[in-house]
Amino acid sequence: MSRNPDKRRNPSAKQLREADRVQQLHPLQQREHPSAVPADHDQLVHINTYGALPDYYIDQPFICRVCGKREIWKARDQKWYYEEAKGHIDAIAVECHGCRKARKQGLGPEVHE
Repeated sequence: MSRNPDKRRNPSAKQLREADRVQQLHPLQQREHPSAVPADHDQLVHINTYGALPDYYIDQPFICRVCGKREIWKARDQKWYYEEAKGHIDAIAVECHGCRKARKQGLGPEVHE
């Protein structure tokens, strides 16, 4: 049986609608949503900001700036990026997985379609 590692990166229309809906909820409702992932402030000490650090992460829908594909930056991926990879808290996803992969391999964005 072959496995498609990119399958989870191609959200269904239902997943996109749910991510959009959760974005519109009140922050207290977002925190309690099953898809919310708690943030670990001890892992965010590398961030030098005057603003508040997140208490949780939620799925963030976005449109790729290269190919226009709608994708979701999953809460667990945000947690990894901010807490493990030590990314800056103001960074957001702007390219889909396929475009990032193509860019890193030196290929054009049309190759991954």
